[in-house]
Amino acid sequence: MGIIAMLLDTHIFLWWLFDDPKLPSGISDYLKNRDNDAFVSSASVWEISTKFRIGKLPEAGKVAQNVSEWILRAGFESLFITHEHAQLAGSWDISHRDPFDRMLAAQAKIENIPLASVDSQLAAFPITIINS
Repeated sequence: MGIIAMLLDTHIFLWWLFDDPKLPSGISDYLKNRDNDAFVSSASVWEISTKFRIGKLPEAGKVAQNVSEWILRAGFESLFITHEHAQLAGSWDISHRDPFDRMLAAQAKIENIPLASVDSQLAAFPITIINS
């Protein structure tokens, strides 16, 4: 792939943990190589916890109890939300309304790293998306 770092969309992180066949093979191969850097955003922790609480991610119960532990177990790094990330996510004049996606896109833009995602709606943001 030639990529030195990658930010994982929440579904990519969960697919990796659950060994889900929906995980694109190129992303899976990248994540299997421990020399590569993979980041999970604080926004994904928030999203997993929120969606589990409201019943949208019932299969993520164990993960939702301590997402940070699962990030470490997977060998990934945390990407914390900064004021700059929040400013861009909130001020982008893009009609995409999902706050989790807006934050992930802002982090990818500011940190200059691609976002691994199969969510086609993220194409509205001026970021690099890895989807295969």
